[in-house]
Amino acid sequence: MNLRVLYHGHCFDGVASAAVFTRFYRGRFHAEADVSYTSLMHRPGALFDEEMFDGDENAIVDFKYSRSDRLTWWFDHHQSAFLTPEDEEHFRHDTSGRKFLDSESKSCTEFIAKIARERFQFEDSSLESLIRWAHVIDGALYESAAQCVELRAPALQLMQVIESVPDVNFIESIIRDLTTRTLDEVVMSDRVQQHFRPILAQHLETLEIMRRKGRYSNGVVQFDLVDDGIEGFNKFIPYYLYPQTTYSVALTRGSYRTKISVGSNPWAPRPRAHNIATICERYGGGGHAVVGAISFKPDEVEKGREAMREIVAELSGES
Repeated sequence: MNLRVLYHGHCFDGVASAAVFTRFYRGRFHAEADVSYTSLMHRPGALFDEEMFDGDENAIVDFKYSRSDRLTWWFDHHQSAFLTPEDEEHFRHDTSGRKFLDSESKSCTEFIAKIARERFQFEDSSLESLIRWAHVIDGALYESAAQCVELRAPALQLMQVIESVPDVNFIESIIRDLTTRTLDEVVMSDRVQQHFRPILAQHLETLEIMRRKGRYSNGVVQFDLVDDGIEGFNKFIPYYLYPQTTYSVALTRGSYRTKISVGSNPWAPRPRAHNIATICERYGGGGHAVVGAISFKPDEVEKGREAMREIVAELSGES
């Protein structure tokens, strides 16, 4: 039995979801299943093709829905779970009993664990730490911005490695390790720590760049990082640097997309008043009520800047 698991790439919850689903599938259905993994990223245009679904069974976790007839399992928890109304209609008419959505779940990992327990009578106590940290990380349920930015907890170190290392084969090896070892064992392994040390140095450098580049006004801090070579950053840096802000909006560019990241401060002195996913959906993006993103083509920087200006104006009440 060959199982293909497609997961949200470079995301702690995506990686944890892939590991928990693998453990569930092997524990409840096929103990000797040969499992392969595919990292998925949000980008402009089509996100799937039929060649991706090459297993005897195929699963998508923590990512948008596909109407492929070869998709046998699906778990997601995003408000923006469907690319088109036709995709949503297809899901609503599915009768397999193996495709699940709950936009109220803080993490897809905990949602998979809940469905596995309640629908399929599968539970594994060794996964508790991984599930708990996915809940904290994807739900942004940190004690403070400092907890996340200073990266003292082992799980947060792994989060930074997953988000920063471009090698999908290395990330896949982390998923495989998480199916057989505890979270702390994986984090404290020499190979993960070897990756983390230079990432920490880069993280601290990014922190200083964002300290210089941030522009705050009327409850919104914005960062244009296109010219600084920063493709991604710890999303709690804005609230660490600007604890008074309610929202953050950042523009970055990588090899395959120009990206707007929009977030809200869990510790803001003024509460969030906008649904961020709804705002991002207007530009072809999506996410959750409290955090979202928009992808443009790599050469669409000015289009991204214009959208960023509009979003900042809306969030700050200036539109």
